[in-house]
Amino acid sequence: MSVDFSPAPGAAPVGRMVRAQTAFETRLMLRNGENLLLTVIIPTLLLIVFAAADVVDTGSLDRIDFLAPGILALAVMSTAFTGQAIATGFERRYGVLKRLAVSPLPRWALLTGKTLSVLVVIALQLVLLTGTAFALGWDPVGSVGMVVPLLLVGTAAFSGLGLLMAGTLRAEGTLAAANLVYLVLLLCGGIVVPLDKFGGAADVLEFTPAAALATGLRDVLTGTDATPWAPVAVLAVWAALSLTAAARWFRWD
Repeated sequence: MSVDFSPAPGAAPVGRMVRAQTAFETRLMLRNGENLLLTVIIPTLLLIVFAAADVVDTGSLDRIDFLAPGILALAVMSTAFTGQAIATGFERRYGVLKRLAVSPLPRWALLTGKTLSVLVVIALQLVLLTGTAFALGWDPVGSVGMVVPLLLVGTAAFSGLGLLMAGTLRAEGTLAAANLVYLVLLLCGGIVVPLDKFGGAADVLEFTPAAALATGLRDVLTGTDATPWAPVAVLAVWAALSLTAAARWFRWD
């Protein structure tokens, strides 16, 4: 019986490449101390501090019932948008993506792997944050059937925006812009401050992805609206536009 040891060069199946890239991206995110600060420590501290301090009038809702869904939205934004934009931006600067560009890995497979790795990290965040919220007395009363779709479409929207920013701006510009957008949406996106505190601007702010995700999660988890289709539609539009633009204009170098 003879065995053929002749080389058989060729790219791996696309599915295997996506799985490998997802695992690689996930390990990078979990090993990065700055990412952990942004994605885990800051949202957890905000949840604890704002739940304990009576600094914002949340109207008819208890503070923890208002804050917990907003902090979950912040966790998605921290990981899918800010953390991913900064990390990917500096990967471009240091030539990591340029080297990947000459590999058999398609551009869309790289973007898919990054988005899937974000979903893994977000799942870990949700376990930690919901556990912290329960310890602080959170008692969600609504149906959770719409929570997963909201989180998925919200992740897609923020991931697309992060990749678009990282793939078109210089690394330093991405760092500044991502942090600025993070701060603005944290304060004005209905996460820790109710949108009605912004007067007439609330009509515009509710169309931001942060406000749509925070409002949708809050409506579901407080029993206000079991099927918040308006926030889902806003997030779906952001996801479609940002991912399409990222796939079209993302630069490897």
